[in-house]
Amino acid sequence: MTQTDIDEKLEKKAARKARASANTVDTVPPLTRLFPLGLQHVLAMYAGAIAVPLIVGGALGYGAEDLAFLISADLFVAGIATIVQSTGFWRFGVRLPLMQGVTFAAVAPLITIGQTSGIQAVFGATIACGLFMVLIAPFFSQLLRFFPPIVTGTVILIIGLSLMRVAAGWIVDGNEDGASPINVLYAAATLLIIILIERFGPPALQRVSVLMGLVLGTIASLLVPGMVDWSGVADAGWFAVVTPFHFGAPTFSVAAVVSMLIVGIVIMTETTGDMIAVGEIVEKPVGRRQLADGLRADGLGTVLGGIFNTFPYTAFAQNVGLVSLTGVRSRYVATMAGGMLVVLGLIPKVAAVVEGVPRAVLGGAGIALFGMVAASGIRTLTKVKFDNRNVLVVAVAVGIALLPTVAPTIYDQFPIWFRQIFDSGISAGAIAAILLNLLLNSHQREDDPEISAHDAVRGPAAAALTHPDGAGALVGAPEIKDEGTPKEG
Repeated sequence: MTQTDIDEKLEKKAARKARASANTVDTVPPLTRLFPLGLQHVLAMYAGAIAVPLIVGGALGYGAEDLAFLISADLFVAGIATIVQSTGFWRFGVRLPLMQGVTFAAVAPLITIGQTSGIQAVFGATIACGLFMVLIAPFFSQLLRFFPPIVTGTVILIIGLSLMRVAAGWIVDGNEDGASPINVLYAAATLLIIILIERFGPPALQRVSVLMGLVLGTIASLLVPGMVDWSGVADAGWFAVVTPFHFGAPTFSVAAVVSMLIVGIVIMTETTGDMIAVGEIVEKPVGRRQLADGLRADGLGTVLGGIFNTFPYTAFAQNVGLVSLTGVRSRYVATMAGGMLVVLGLIPKVAAVVEGVPRAVLGGAGIALFGMVAASGIRTLTKVKFDNRNVLVVAVAVGIALLPTVAPTIYDQFPIWFRQIFDSGISAGAIAAILLNLLLNSHQREDDPEISAHDAVRGPAAAALTHPDGAGALVGAPEIKDEGTPKEG
């Protein structure tokens, strides 16, 4: 090898390091990249973000004007919650690229509370739930010790698999006879566009492949009459003020508050999985303190939700998949997207334009996004040394998690508190994975002393326990040694 070849090799290596250093969680991309990357996050979550107020408001019999207000309030608070979560202030915010939106886990209790006690009781219970989450966040973060890679990988895999039902729902678009061939065609075309851009597009275009798929899919949908519905744009106003307690002062029913506290625990379980997942993706493991800060931000967003006439907030898993797919780690992309959500909440006409993106097109993009979440879980599980016990942990947890996905009515005859936990495949699977890992890996393996008693593997999620960013991570946590050295304790 000549000196010239060596110099070229060194230059390429230096260039790779420079690119890596320019793509960190704390990097602020230029506005020309920040805006489209933020818009991509908004489009990826928009349908899910507005679904809950539409479902709850419709079930409570509200008309078009009140539904529009609920959607505006939802987007406005989602934007604020996202900015707090990604930017952070004091002890609020995980400071990672996470998007916040209203959780689907709260839909059933919200409807029940609203039908029995009125919408004011819904907002009162939401405020109480948020305060509860803020208060117990430091204690809940202690549970990080129960999320070694075998658990986190399984939970991340479950998140991706469970969300496929959302993508399928977008493609079916409410048709009781199944998805129409034209919807499947446009979903497939959107997915193909994303894949082709990833394969043949320049690096700058690859980072917005999902946005390009959504835009080009929507443009192509204009060829089919009625597929793109922008009829609401003309009726939507240019500006709307989201006022606190629009529907009246909140009331606090004991039964309503208790049911929402259960929802709060479910939310924190799901958010913990999302935070650990995005921490793995951006290679910044989430420590105990950082987890507590993120959970506090969830609680604060939920309190604001009750004040501004909306519902409990959590991290959106589909946007975790987008972070993995694009490879953009900057948390300020999520901050930009949060700002856009605030604007959408204040300018209904712009929100109506975004709402016009066909559900089938969103479904095609969702396959890629949610599939990337599942693939991230598999990547984490590659760190696990699989024996029969660890295979059983993953197999049973995934099986339990998918039951409500493949059979949504399976728990309909159970009490509402049970359904609130187990109707969410993510929370049910997370609980199963934690308990199974504790049961099956609760002692030091005599046949393989390299494997820790509770850990089963050595990897970033385990290292998060003693990560500098997770200061005060775990009192008495085992010291993380080299890959080939057993951990003490």
